[in-house]
Amino acid sequence: MDVLDEPVLASLRGRHAHLARWCGTAATYLPGVTTFAAVAEPGPAAWDDLARLLGSGALADMFSSEAVPPPGWEPVFALEARQLIGPAEPAPVGPGADVVELGAADVPAMLDLVARTEPGPFWPRTRELGTYLGIHEDGALVAMAGERLRPPGWTEISAVCTAPGARGRGHAARLVRTLAGRIAARGERAFLHVTDTNTAALGLYERLGFRTRRPVTFRGHRVP
Repeated sequence: MDVLDEPVLASLRGRHAHLARWCGTAATYLPGVTTFAAVAEPGPAAWDDLARLLGSGALADMFSSEAVPPPGWEPVFALEARQLIGPAEPAPVGPGADVVELGAADVPAMLDLVARTEPGPFWPRTRELGTYLGIHEDGALVAMAGERLRPPGWTEISAVCTAPGARGRGHAARLVRTLAGRIAARGERAFLHVTDTNTAALGLYERLGFRTRRPVTFRGHRVP
């Protein structure tokens, strides 16, 4: 298995094992971290494990997995997207706004920024997945980005967002470049996901040297 084909499962088996919940061959993250789930083996038994793990009526957020549930699992959403991989040697970060690491005390501000910008799923414990960086203006958090899925050899950049009043100043580009540089410095490579409709973000990532690896579909199903 190429770890980028099943990044949730690869992360839960590896560097996110301490944040994982398992039932048989199914896994998901601890509450408040993220809703992503995975099945380690195809077939009805794995989906039965996932149903027991999540509970009846819960959302099975399968991220980019191509695994198909058995009959009775109600489709909730399907979003077309792309998986991009970053350059092997990211460009150096030039001078600009100060970039700081965000910690537990910053979570309320991070959640507020996410609520105003909607970059994708982000929960009270999501920052535990990796390093999150931010930029402040006049004491307020106006931009952030961080690390999410972490399959072996790779780290996903996610939650890239900028407050409406602070856009056009290069904050997102600086944060992504900084994260990609840190990831490369530890011998890994950055990757990310972007929905097909988010053309502005796709254009930014391509200018930063990211290239499409494959199309993906984000899927969610309701547990019967």
